[in-house]
Amino acid sequence: MNNKKIKNLLASVKNGSIAVEEAVRRLKHLPYEDISFAKVDHHRHLRQGVPEVVFAAGKTDEQVLKIARAMHRKSGSFLITKASKKICNSLRMKGAVFYPDSGIIAVGEEKKKTGNVLVLTAGTSDIPVAEEAAVTASFLGSNVETVYDVGVAGLHRLMDASDRMMKSRVIVVAAGMEGALPSVVGGMADKPIIAVPTSTGYGTSLGGLTALFAMLNSCVPGIAVMNIDNGFGAGCLAHKINTLAESK
Repeated sequence: MNNKKIKNLLASVKNGSIAVEEAVRRLKHLPYEDISFAKVDHHRHLRQGVPEVVFAAGKTDEQVLKIARAMHRKSGSFLITKASKKICNSLRMKGAVFYPDSGIIAVGEEKKKTGNVLVLTAGTSDIPVAEEAAVTASFLGSNVETVYDVGVAGLHRLMDASDRMMKSRVIVVAAGMEGALPSVVGGMADKPIIAVPTSTGYGTSLGGLTALFAMLNSCVPGIAVMNIDNGFGAGCLAHKINTLAESK
């Protein structure tokens, strides 16, 4: 349930096309619906501007399916992260899209897009995390562009994307190894930078800790740093920043 749906429902009650009892039925599970093993937060979009998203890892397929179906009954949309093609097929739901690079399942993506989010990666191995950010931001309603494999080992590749950086409202940068790319981008662009350390790298990358520490210690001001491999969080923050201008 979001602001638009609430307003439409109240307008329908006002004009008499929906009875008060029917409106109460539709609002019955606000703020949440208890399905025993989970309490589905249908109210979150109203509070936070981003709906609850299903994190599939650690859940059984059946739990994921039941949560997703509960969300779909109320809003007609949902996003599942860290999912599989098997789960998508098991949904048997029209309009369900599986994004193999990111492991995301989406239903009911926002059709009206706004602004401009640019997603960069240092290397090809960082694409799964970057795609999670890109798909999330697009699902929520942001225009998203991607430019991949422009790391510091070949800065001439990044220079070719300078025009796109200038035109964007916010830039997401996913990088593993030594995690240097967000600092480079931050030194070139006047946009908010969201840095996402990835677990890509050899032994002393420590599963992404080296990149995380490098990004946290960047000398470039104005860089926000996500948790390791948290493309979803980056996509949410990028969307919120991107739509600030639209809400004024």
